[in-house]
Amino acid sequence: MKYVVRRIRAEEWRELRAVRLESLLDSPGAFGVRHADAVALPDRAWREQAERAAVAADDGLFVAVDETGSWVGTAGAAPLADIPDTAHVYAVYVAPAHRGPDGPARALTEAAVDFAREHIDRARLTLGVREDNHRALAFYRRIGFHDLGTVVPYPLDPSKFLRILGCPDFRAAGAAPPGGP
Repeated sequence: MKYVVRRIRAEEWRELRAVRLESLLDSPGAFGVRHADAVALPDRAWREQAERAAVAADDGLFVAVDETGSWVGTAGAAPLADIPDTAHVYAVYVAPAHRGPDGPARALTEAAVDFAREHIDRARLTLGVREDNHRALAFYRRIGFHDLGTVVPYPLDPSKFLRILGCPDFRAAGAAPPGGP
């Protein structure tokens, strides 16, 4: 199957809501949000999320659309507000029927990484994966992310931990980030 990977459009908040709720049902421990909390968000919140991810200079969300026009995955990149000089890849999700070597996971993640390189003024790019999510850890390592040796408590269950992975060569040696000298 062929997929189109593209940035979300501001008016696609309903599609964003549907895929995000699907992801939280499918993988409740993979994202730092509970399904019930996401369901309770008003339409206005979904509209604002879609609008920001569609047009913000430093926050981009990408979607994979299959041949039928259905959204089958997402991945985004944005600065981390609380960690200086660091951006992160977020909301990486692929529907179960579209996972595997022929699915869009790699293209989605690469779109998020490319966006971060081109638009986010940070020196490092990371992502967090629950340490018991072996499938996701293997995928990210296979596409080049490396373990930074850092673990942090998982916000929804402090007895679980997120392993922090880094994007190698996010900024090539000596290369200035966007807006740099």
